[in-house]
Amino acid sequence: MKKIILCIILLVGIAFLLFEVSKSRDFQFFGGIINQAETDKKIVALTFDDGPSVNTDEILSILREEDIKATFYLTGKEMEENMEDAKKIADEGHEIGNHTYSHTRMVLKSPSFIKEEIEKTDELIRQAGFEGDIHFRPPYGKKLLFLPYYLSKHDRKTILWNIEPETFPEIDGNADKITEHVVENIEPGSIILLHVMYESREESLKSVKKIISSLKEQGYQMTTVSDLLKHEK
Repeated sequence: MKKIILCIILLVGIAFLLFEVSKSRDFQFFGGIINQAETDKKIVALTFDDGPSVNTDEILSILREEDIKATFYLTGKEMEENMEDAKKIADEGHEIGNHTYSHTRMVLKSPSFIKEEIEKTDELIRQAGFEGDIHFRPPYGKKLLFLPYYLSKHDRKTILWNIEPETFPEIDGNADKITEHVVENIEPGSIILLHVMYESREESLKSVKKIISSLKEQGYQMTTVSDLLKHEK
């Protein structure tokens, strides 16, 4: 009986450890993981997850007016449904990253499933006209074994973030609070994550202009993930 209890405790401990690793922003078993660039320069990356969808034109208009280039982590399924919007993002000089095809948590998935999700989305990103390196961001930031292994074999890093104001229920849904959170937590090399593509994300969309203005006042430059990584020490 003692052996059974010890085995159960061990299995629970292993399961807990794997769960913690799956959501860690600074550790994974294989390959590189980045949640912030190591730099002393006041430069940060503005990133948007999901889409393209109904707010594509509006977010692009804001970025155009502010003369900012950003990174959009798009899903393959939504690109197929809104390819013209994906092309607009690429045409305006923004970076497009891979956010999988179906936006499924990439944990406990087979190697073949992971391969198809990534490579199918890569093809759609190229169809949209983006020609740069394609960075990858896992849905919900989840990764464990097969995903990091696949990325490491293809010399691709996992790109996460260190500022996500929408994580907090007391902040999400209020543009001013979202802005305040970003401004209070910003530091050189930060990667900011926002979701702005859907009608339900109107406050996040409204916060973008406020964030840009506030960070500019602090002397920060906003750019794409690829450009940010060029400034690493």
